Amino acid sequence: MTIKSYLVNGNSKRQVLELSKMLPLIIDVENRKVVIFGGGAVGERKAELFRDADTYVASRDFAPGIQKLAEGGFIKLVKSDLNDIDIKSIIKDAFLVIPATDDLALNSRILKMAGERNILVNQVNAVGDVLIPSVIKKGDIIIGISTQGKSPAVSKFIRKKLEQIVTQKYADMVRLQDEIRELLKERITSQKIREKVIWEILNDEVIWDALETSYDKAYALSIAHIDSYSE
Repeated sequence: MTIKSYLVNGNSKRQVLELSKMLPLIIDVENRKVVIFGGGAVGERKAELFRDADTYVASRDFAPGIQKLAEGGFIKLVKSDLNDIDIKSIIKDAFLVIPATDDLALNSRILKMAGERNILVNQVNAVGDVLIPSVIKKGDIIIGISTQGKSPAVSKFIRKKLEQIVTQKYADMVRLQDEIRELLKERITSQKIREKVIWEILNDEVIWDALETSYDKAYALSIAHIDSYSE
């Protein structure tokens, strides 16, 4: 595994994987402690992204959007002047730490303390242990786009392009495929034939067109494919 070391505050070594070794993963963040430092616009975006985790936002003050998330029960607020003792206490047992204050020296101190405790860090203006991609969510479809921190604008540009392609009917097709796969297991023993039916449905433009207006119609058309192979 290729490792690169660099200095934090000029004296503490921290190791990160070379960018070429970064690997995209989809992680279940439910019940994982995520700590965001900074109550401004950047902190708000991160808090919105991690609203399904056990998310804490620590700051001296909080933007209205962050307060609204807290009022909705999605995140917890920790009002603090962010001294070292508070930071150490706040990041205890954290899965991920995100320094997102407007104080670079403070962000570096948070980074150092998290690193000493082997806590993953997402840096807002640099490459850390974790890169958070530009995300598209459509039903059960999740697409993450990253330029490895080199051009957030390109990531956003690609996301906007893909959002025009990956419409609701793609999410409906995922639902349809899931239901059809279960039905195929009951009705067709041959794995080769089951796979053939799956791809026939995926390549059937009539079914795609039906998904635009009626899921039930698309389902009925898919059943016809199964019937032609039923044993």
